[in-house]
Amino acid sequence: MEKQKLFSSASPLSHSSTSILSRNGLLLLITLLVFLGVVLPWAGSPLFLFPNSTYSPSSSLLSNWHDYSLANAAKFVAKNGTLIVCTVSYPFFPFLNNWLISVSRQKHQDKVLVIAEDYATLYKVNSKWPGHAVLIPPALDSQNAHNFGSQGFFNLTSRRPEHLLQLLELGYNVMYNDVDMVWLQDPFPYLEGNHDVYFTDDKTAIKSLSHSHDLPPPGTNGETNICSCMIFLRPTNGAKVLMKQWIKELHAQPWSKSNQGNDQPGFNWALGKTAHQVDVYLLSQAAFPTGGVYFWNKTWVKETKGKHVIIHNNYIVGFDNKMKRFRQFGLWLVDDHALESPLGKLE
Repeated sequence: MEKQKLFSSASPLSHSSTSILSRNGLLLLITLLVFLGVVLPWAGSPLFLFPNSTYSPSSSLLSNWHDYSLANAAKFVAKNGTLIVCTVSYPFFPFLNNWLISVSRQKHQDKVLVIAEDYATLYKVNSKWPGHAVLIPPALDSQNAHNFGSQGFFNLTSRRPEHLLQLLELGYNVMYNDVDMVWLQDPFPYLEGNHDVYFTDDKTAIKSLSHSHDLPPPGTNGETNICSCMIFLRPTNGAKVLMKQWIKELHAQPWSKSNQGNDQPGFNWALGKTAHQVDVYLLSQAAFPTGGVYFWNKTWVKETKGKHVIIHNNYIVGFDNKMKRFRQFGLWLVDDHALESPLGKLE
């Protein structure tokens, strides 16, 4: 009887303690599940570094992206050790969006890293697509669309090899594109072999479909005319040697009123001087035509139909002129397909 009373009197306490423990255990389990399901997936995101950030460019997010490093950005964006990189100033934002639509159609947008040349571009991209833009100081003027041959254009393009070298030093494969391009097919299957550097010829002379993939011989002026606007680089010693020589060439030939250049001559000088050190591969003209062929030679376009991979809207100067020509050829995608871009429809 005493045992029964003892058991009976002890039961409410035991039941209460068990209930409390059960509730606490349940709360702990729920908290753990929330952490695993919500917090950890964001740990790889740059927003995890800035927990007080919002998506509004008017908030503290601005100062946070100001401190976002190239190493952090590359680590966040790279897929299988590969990045697709472009450099953009704010006036060319519509071209960035147009290019991104075409890249998205080939399912490669997730590995795109936008190197913003001004803070307006940095904040705009990261407010819509967090983590996919980074700025490497100093920032450039964001007000004007710089035309080919201008000092602003030279300042923009001359920093390109420095950015690319930094990424190679970090160990990434890098595909560089100018944003006045449109992808019609996936370019990666065309990167045959295991060469240091892949590029395209900017000359308008028509090549055979089975042309050599070696560096073309120099022209009558002693120079090649390889395009510096579409390059694929592996993080090899050869690629790094080429980027370092390109930087040297640009420092030796700065912009002036008498030398209104851009980065491309320096790239070709560097190719010539490092030819014995770098394993290069010239991409197919039919797949990667210069604008001077694609937009000017209707017969060639018809003969090579279905082979085009990336179209470059060069051999024309001016923001409006480039946009007009893209529209004429059905390559201005922003008007009707903006929602296919990670940035969405621009205001």
